[in-house]
Amino acid sequence: MEVSSQSDIGCLRQNNEDSFGYWEPDDDREFLRKGRLAVVADGMGGYEGGQEASRLAVATLVDSYRDFEGDDTREALVQALQSAHEEIRNHSFAHPELRGMGTTCTAIAILKNTDGNANYGSLFYVHVGDTRLYLIRDGQITRVTRDHSYVGRLIEAGMISEQQAEVHPQRNILTSAVGTNLDLVMDASEQPEPLRQGDVLVICSDGLWGLVRDAEILNAVKNKTAEQAGRELIELARQRGGPDNITVQILRVL
Repeated sequence: MEVSSQSDIGCLRQNNEDSFGYWEPDDDREFLRKGRLAVVADGMGGYEGGQEASRLAVATLVDSYRDFEGDDTREALVQALQSAHEEIRNHSFAHPELRGMGTTCTAIAILKNTDGNANYGSLFYVHVGDTRLYLIRDGQITRVTRDHSYVGRLIEAGMISEQQAEVHPQRNILTSAVGTNLDLVMDASEQPEPLRQGDVLVICSDGLWGLVRDAEILNAVKNKTAEQAGRELIELARQRGGPDNITVQILRVL
């Protein structure tokens, strides 16, 4: 698998409130059990709060997933994200100046098949907020996650279109985030998605997808390395003003 992780402060922000992580075990036996883990988080809650929230989310999620003792990958991801949620809340209570800190978070785990069938492996994910996970396959791009946002609810209710959502004045209002409310509302894959050779997974913050259309993401990964595609997408967002931090992880099945 080819992997690229990139983040840019953007053109207007003074600090980067996005965080990302990638982990895979060194031990071959553990690798078959845990696979690869990739995560992107986009913090909120002020200059220090957002940065700390996204950092804590990524670090806690990676540690929790790594230390999970069972073989249920979905449950490992769910528990890891719940641990991140509790860690951020505890940190905010211990540091009142950071009260209100929180973050979006999208994490995926990819396990390689060992039974010799045609699929490369299996994709699992957990998701809160409006970072996005895309699957690119056979020249088509599909958004796997749904946005936990006010505008996302309006789209799901059929009240506005995707095009209207792009310019809606309340498009940045989240309905769920890690570390904010007492109870964490998350989405998690019910069944693993079989992956095939040539599939590309893209995880990105709204600093990217808010300025770059899905078709442009699809075009960027064609005939380019993951590193080249990531650089092209970040540069495109910067050319369009880059008002937010821009983070993208690209994983291509070889």
